[in-house]
Amino acid sequence: MQGRLSVWLIKHGLVHRSLGFDYQGIETLQIKPEDWHSIAVILYVYGYNYLRSQCAYDVAPGGLLASVYHLTRIEYGIDQPEEVCIKVFAPRRNPRIPSVFWIWKSADFQERESYDMLGISYDNHPRLKRILMPESWIGWPLRKDYIAPNFYEIQDAH
Repeated sequence: MQGRLSVWLIKHGLVHRSLGFDYQGIETLQIKPEDWHSIAVILYVYGYNYLRSQCAYDVAPGGLLASVYHLTRIEYGIDQPEEVCIKVFAPRRNPRIPSVFWIWKSADFQERESYDMLGISYDNHPRLKRILMPESWIGWPLRKDYIAPNFYEIQDAH
């Protein structure tokens, strides 16, 4: 079943895949990484002016990585804003997704956290570097195939 936004995207020849609706009735769409930046600009112009959250997850050990965007269309006088969830999947070997920092500034720290924890590179992000882990940390701690180091330096543990 396709939602309102999916029908609108099809009408305008924009490639995507409908993933249905979540438990709250929010439409979920899959966008290819190479199409994401242009579709993000179109969604902003269409009225999705607020990036509520961005997160990422490891789909399966050795599988794809996903970057998830929750967008909201905020308009004056509307009590129930329209929302959409966008999923962009990237290959584990070289996960690259265009950054949406220049569209929604709130993506800044969120994309950095996804990079830090899962190793997804967000192209054209102005400050893509680790935000939670030390710069010297090796690996991506939230990947399902991550092997934790067998040492932990505990400072001031008394």
